[in-house]
Amino acid sequence: MSERIHAIALASASPRRLALLQSIGLDVTVVRSAYEEHRADAKLEPGELVQLHAAGKAERAEPAGPALLIAADTLVAVGDEVLGKPKDAVEARSMLRRLSGRRHTVYTGFAVVDRLTGGRTIGMESTAVQFSPLSDGEIERYVATGEPLDKAGAYGIQGRGALLVTSIAGDFYTVMGLPLARVARACATLGYDLI
Repeated sequence: MSERIHAIALASASPRRLALLQSIGLDVTVVRSAYEEHRADAKLEPGELVQLHAAGKAERAEPAGPALLIAADTLVAVGDEVLGKPKDAVEARSMLRRLSGRRHTVYTGFAVVDRLTGGRTIGMESTAVQFSPLSDGEIERYVATGEPLDKAGAYGIQGRGALLVTSIAGDFYTVMGLPLARVARACATLGYDLI
């Protein structure tokens, strides 16, 4: 028999993930994770990489907060290139030029851990996103907003970045950084209902 969960711990500093979990009525405690990504991991496929990072963030999370913990990681892949968060405005401009007029895939991996029992579920969702062709002026104006600087692929679909997207095929919340329906099913496998 499943238990309706009201509070979770989130091993992520992402304000978008926090807002998504709060929007479904959860009391969320944000906890820090000591996990550090390694360059050697970049040889993995994007779907494998986001799951590895999500699991690592969960494993290295501080023990504070509720027993049920969620961690996640998001990457963007265009062709054979994987894009994380840009380190500065120059890199953000470069990423947006690569995405301009192209279809790319957003991967979000997640880990759900019951810290009381040690049970865990790890998974991943991917969603295809098509960008409009972008002029240099559009890229400059978007980068000047500061929005691209803390987001994988240098854009946020829930903000002004929505103006760059012509279509998506898949789960919108995956692009935002947390595939809610998949996370809910993962929680259910551990005996917790989010609905």
